[in-house]
Amino acid sequence: MLTSQYEYYLSPEDYLEAEKTSQIKHEYIDGQVYAMAGASDAHVTITGNLFVLLRNHLRGSGCRVYMAEMKARIEAINRYYYPDVMVTCDLRDKESDYFKSYPCLIVEVLSESTEAFDRGKKFSDYRHLDSFQEYILISQDTMNVECFRRNEKGRWELYPYEQGQEIHLASVNFHCPITAIYEDVAIMQS
Repeated sequence: MLTSQYEYYLSPEDYLEAEKTSQIKHEYIDGQVYAMAGASDAHVTITGNLFVLLRNHLRGSGCRVYMAEMKARIEAINRYYYPDVMVTCDLRDKESDYFKSYPCLIVEVLSESTEAFDRGKKFSDYRHLDSFQEYILISQDTMNVECFRRNEKGRWELYPYEQGQEIHLASVNFHCPITAIYEDVAIMQS
């Protein structure tokens, strides 16, 4: 969630060094840093649920799943974001301790203040990653998961999931009932 902007240019190297000791997380967009706000109980629970499900599924596969604290680097357009959940299966990502450049799957849990940015500019920015195969947007208010999947022609297709359905994430060959992602979350009935 982007909440404030500083008025000076910061190099990517200086940004990464400052983030190592910052008590506040910042996303980085072409020399500008933006402080991130906290998250709701539902947001944190959904993120944690999906992290655990993916971590258990990917154990021993060579793929790594990260939650909230790991940055996604989009070198082509000079951006660093903190996805809610991110999976990389690329060995090159073992070279960096503070960001990953080759994710295949990125997940954002939507909130009222971030939804437009997550659906628009952030998704557009993530599409500059050649390794990127699926973008998952999860509502925290209703049982609704949207999976945007890159097809063989490089176009993005929407696969929506609602209450009672099983979610499929093709990039990591993962299936689970949608209710597993929403476990312990109070949501409005649709």
